[in-house]
Amino acid sequence: MKRFLAWVLAVLLSALFLVPASPAANAAPYCGITWGSLAKRDSGSATDAALTGVRAGRHTCYDRLVLDVRGDVDGWDVRYVPLVHAEGSGKPVPVAGGADLQVVVRVPAYNASGRPTYTPANPSRLVNVSSFSTFEQVAFAGSFEGQTTIALGVRARLPFRVFVLDGPGSGSRLVIDVAHRW
Repeated sequence: MKRFLAWVLAVLLSALFLVPASPAANAAPYCGITWGSLAKRDSGSATDAALTGVRAGRHTCYDRLVLDVRGDVDGWDVRYVPLVHAEGSGKPVPVAGGADLQVVVRVPAYNASGRPTYTPANPSRLVNVSSFSTFEQVAFAGSFEGQTTIALGVRARLPFRVFVLDGPGSGSRLVIDVAHRW
């Protein structure tokens, strides 16, 4: 209650004496980022597409995860969760970092014959993100019944965005950008 009263008094005094607001109050969002950290999804239907690769890149204001898909990405769900669970088994997939971002793409990592289209050399470390600002670890959480899950360990619960890029030919990419800070 004392803090609230002190805040009210400060607001009234600054209004009376026209004290300018602090620089932080006037600051624009970090790099213009206004994404937020709530779940994002596109509930498209399953297609005959397949996951073919996972890669990551560093940018000035965010780190980027890219899932390469043969065919069209037609549905995804990306959200912060307490712990990512493996497709099919439900076993925990722990990743390094202060927050777990679960990336579910509604395409399998196998073709119509059941042959793998994406086989990571090291499922617990899909890509090397050791020098990234936000990403701590990227792990494969499996592919089951037409969808694939990736566990993305990030430094903290930070703003992110998700979108699909159509690639050349018959491919597309699911892109997840996570800001370096708020």
